[in-house]
Amino acid sequence: MLRMGLGIVGSLVLAGCASMTGGTSQNITVITSPSEATCDFVRQGQSIGSIASTPGTLHVRRSKHDILISCTKEGYETATFYNNSGLSSAVGANIAVDLLLTAGISSIVDSANGADNEYQEVVNITMRRKADATTPVAAPAASDVATTSQTGSPETPAGGMQPIANP
Repeated sequence: MLRMGLGIVGSLVLAGCASMTGGTSQNITVITSPSEATCDFVRQGQSIGSIASTPGTLHVRRSKHDILISCTKEGYETATFYNNSGLSSAVGANIAVDLLLTAGISSIVDSANGADNEYQEVVNITMRRKADATTPVAAPAASDVATTSQTGSPETPAGGMQPIANP
């Protein structure tokens, strides 16, 4: 009977433990507009992986540290997204059960291995087209340019300014 009681208590402790129920890693899916961008994931200055072509998914270890996602595509500006590490939705229940059954030990374990944290699972990023440096400058409006009449004398533009004659 004692073994059965300990088994039940042990099962409850494990069921309340985020390490066991949620795991220490998760998937993050990145969807960009336009698609087929390359996205790099950086946490604390260290590369933790990349997606070669969006939409795509990367499996990451959970941590209390945020992830910077940077996406690039030819002809578009680099787009970034900070995926903030937040507390898992199961943390509240885990703490309550943990305090009752293990005096907080499993919460310490969860915090140490990142299991009590989670990231936004689906990230949508809109990329902006780069300004084209070779775009020609717009020509002045016809009303702003002095024209020559059929008789060879300059006409006054619409703005009322007289053109300067060449010496």
